[in-house]
Amino acid sequence: MSVEHATDYGPPLVAILFGIAFSCLFLGMAMFLGPKRNDAEKLSPFECGSEPIGSPRVRFSVKFYQVALLFLIFDIEAAFLYPWAAIYRRLSCLGAVVQSECIGTVTSFGFVEMMVFMATLVVALAYVWRKRAIGWG
Repeated sequence: MSVEHATDYGPPLVAILFGIAFSCLFLGMAMFLGPKRNDAEKLSPFECGSEPIGSPRVRFSVKFYQVALLFLIFDIEAAFLYPWAAIYRRLSCLGAVVQSECIGTVTSFGFVEMMVFMATLVVALAYVWRKRAIGWG
């Protein structure tokens, strides 16, 4: 890995570290400095003002978990489109990229790479649809 590529990870890494430090700081402040007045009213379950009815250990259908996992999978897969779009010019250029212009030969590598990725998603969606894990028709 060259120094040029290593510096690309600097700002996101710093942002992630600041986010973790910030959340740990405020979590610690809430735990150590926050009020600790536990009484029966505060420790009772909150059910929008009504008494709890039934057991909180209700079993969910497997269908619920399937839909949740599929949503996460396809949502995260869609999130991969942004980094690809951000470096598309560098992926599709054999020469240097100067001021968003390719100095050299333009290739279809970046486009083909994303089409393979999208084809994988389409195959996965067709499989899920065929197995009726999702149903809208």
